Amino acid sequence: MYIPDETMTGTNVSSAVLGRLSDELKLLTPEAQKAARYVLENPREVGVSTVREIAEAARVKPNTVVRMARQVGFEGYEDFREPFRDAIRRGAVSFPDRARWLQGIRRSGDMGELYADLLSSAMRNIEETFAGIGADQLQAAAEAIWGARSVYTLGVGVNNSNASNFTYLARTGMTEFHAIPRPGSTATDDLAWADGRDVLIAITCSPYRTEVVEAVEIARKQGLVVIGISDSPASPVILSAQHRFVVSVDTPQFFPSSVSTIALLETLLSFVVAVSSDEIVERVEKFHERRHQLGLYQEDLS
Repeated sequence: MYIPDETMTGTNVSSAVLGRLSDELKLLTPEAQKAARYVLENPREVGVSTVREIAEAARVKPNTVVRMARQVGFEGYEDFREPFRDAIRRGAVSFPDRARWLQGIRRSGDMGELYADLLSSAMRNIEETFAGIGADQLQAAAEAIWGARSVYTLGVGVNNSNASNFTYLARTGMTEFHAIPRPGSTATDDLAWADGRDVLIAITCSPYRTEVVEAVEIARKQGLVVIGISDSPASPVILSAQHRFVVSVDTPQFFPSSVSTIALLETLLSFVVAVSSDEIVERVEKFHERRHQLGLYQEDLS
């Protein structure tokens, strides 16, 4: 079995396989060369296709594809395909390709593999995220939030619900929390009267949303303190923020995982409560007392 360097990423490993295949192309049989050329020209197809699908596309027999894989050091096609599948797991291909890969797992009946990948990636994302974040970073950001006049939480797409949930929870004890963009508005308009007394929490992951990046740029010009949450130290949101939090979002799914983002936001809110004054406890108590009085909770009938 071909064993790649463990320090390589999924993308680098699949590239190394393609390089080896290219180097040995002339040593293959004519039929195997047809299969190899198809793989070299369509590398994304490998991670999402069965051996039969690759053979049909290359107009060769399935056992020809298997021989090609063995020629470059693999036990068979599944072994050959693994680096390409790993690249998909790591988010190194497009959303549509990853969706096709999920469909391929369903067709193969190997849902247990998908289940295991989802669980392991969720736990790994949490571990990797908090391994890179210190309590002092969280405390500094929490103090900025507690000391602000207003706090704006910005997320669009999948992060819109993450931003809204964070704001919803925060408003049980703090009044000037606003999830943006508001319905019918834009994030930049919502920040029109914000200044150095305010904080913007901006969330976006690759591919980075233009409206979030633009809002962060405007916020900095207006003097706001920016707390950036993104998936890379090179993210434009991270580079422009005073408080920077990099989250791991790898997943077998076709969209970035929100698990670590939600965990980070919940942890950050806990730090805000920890650094706040006693009045926040009184506010939370009054908030929930009001809900009971209004009958918003189902009382225990036992």
